Amino acid sequence: MNTKMYPMQFEPILKERIWGGEKLHTLLHKPITSKITGESWELSTVEGDVSVIANGELKGKSLSEIINESPNEVLGTAVYERFDKQFPLLFKYLDAREDLSIQVHPNDKLAKERHNSFGKTEMWYVMQADTDARIIVGFKEDSSKEEYVENLNNKTLVSILDDVKAKQGDVFFLETGTVHAIGAGLVVAEIQQTSDITYRLYDFDRTDAQGNKRELHVDLALDAINYKKTDTYKKYNKVDNESNTIVDCSYFTTNFIPLQGEVQVNKNGKTFTVYMCTEGDFEIETEGEKYSYKKGDTVLMPASVNKFILNGNASILEVYIS
Repeated sequence: MNTKMYPMQFEPILKERIWGGEKLHTLLHKPITSKITGESWELSTVEGDVSVIANGELKGKSLSEIINESPNEVLGTAVYERFDKQFPLLFKYLDAREDLSIQVHPNDKLAKERHNSFGKTEMWYVMQADTDARIIVGFKEDSSKEEYVENLNNKTLVSILDDVKAKQGDVFFLETGTVHAIGAGLVVAEIQQTSDITYRLYDFDRTDAQGNKRELHVDLALDAINYKKTDTYKKYNKVDNESNTIVDCSYFTTNFIPLQGEVQVNKNGKTFTVYMCTEGDFEIETEGEKYSYKKGDTVLMPASVNKFILNGNASILEVYIS
């Protein structure tokens, strides 16, 4: 491909969910058509849900297409070497009008054996929180398979799980095996491995519009769960115009940039970078061209676009692979 790379936005892939609402439209300007829209997939190569470019010369092409044609330019040399032509991350915004199901994600080994998939290490950045909104993250104290099964059968599982209040700007990092649920009244940005493998443990006995309960995956989850108490809350600095590290793991690095004015960015071509605008608005300037973004926008900087300027007043998540 001889096309010059540039900052790319993608058509949102909108998902109805039993627990979804309308905040993806009212807060993040997504073109929802349902009052139970729970997710906006911003950047995805999950089979059946591959993102399509929404701007510029490559508009209408899929993320998978441009990676196949120009893997080093899009992914970066180090990412291509490690993951071949797979885009290793999935970016979403979620609106929880009601509690999500209590669930867990398998690690790479289990996910590969059972589903030929990556595992699902993920993080949440809380963009908006109603009063008293909370999340479930792991166990209150070290537990066991036996205690877990007993409480699951007695419908008292919530009593042994850690229930944490959440507010805007909070970050939770969930390694595979962590039992979790986003609570009602939260809008979050989610960054995760490319995987759609979820084991649902308990769904509060809810039924859909047809009166059906959603499938549970109790047996599959038994070997996937980490029964130890885990620390998921991430503290981080908020120094203006700096990339303040929030999460730095083998799957992704996420920084928080409180942008006030202009920042010069120089990359090395080894990895793509993704920016998620969680508040305010900003521009990216590269090779004399300016691209504008607002709250709720997600932009992919291909690895070959390695010198650019961020300018504006915004809170931004910066994500890449170290």
